[in-house]
Amino acid sequence: MLNAIKKNGLILAIFACVSTGLVAITQYLTQDQITHQERKQLLSVLSQVIPENAYNNDLYKACTLVSLPYLKNAPMVHAYIAKKDGTINGMAIESIAPDGYNGKIKLIIGINNRGIITGTRVLSQNETPGLGDKIDLRVSNWILNFTGKYLTPENESTWHVRKDGGQFDQFTGATITPRAVVKAVKHTLEFVHAKRDDIYAQPFNCSEGEK
Repeated sequence: MLNAIKKNGLILAIFACVSTGLVAITQYLTQDQITHQERKQLLSVLSQVIPENAYNNDLYKACTLVSLPYLKNAPMVHAYIAKKDGTINGMAIESIAPDGYNGKIKLIIGINNRGIITGTRVLSQNETPGLGDKIDLRVSNWILNFTGKYLTPENESTWHVRKDGGQFDQFTGATITPRAVVKAVKHTLEFVHAKRDDIYAQPFNCSEGEK
């Protein structure tokens, strides 16, 4: 009986090794395809937040890492610089709303050189289906309300949801989520206004930062 147990244990060990090896080989063989799909998806989102006529450079490679000062102890985020014929026309910068109803909400915001938002999209969120998830374009058009908006000392008081006296609609039964997104977009605009030239002057270092 002891021999049988040893034999079965050896078979299981071999099976485990073979399975692990197959998984590793499959991951190795599909890594390039996964990377290609991730890049394709990112470029699709970037094309939604930066106007097509604002760039002809490779946005994926024109990437620099920045720290958002309103986020404490948060990882650096990506900023993609839009150039056309060598002239910088704006950027798409990631942002994070740390205070969503069900956790962090990751965003990307297109901002031109005049400080006008050219597009905003949600990259990831875990908000309540049917309520807070309306920030996602796949669920509602709410996120499109940021397009064309800008921030000045004169209109700063309007950068809130309507419940708080601002210009942005909240959702019935879900105010926390849109409030968090509005605040994050506002903070990101403030950061870009203050640090635009510094961001433009940074080297493209996203691949180095992700090693």
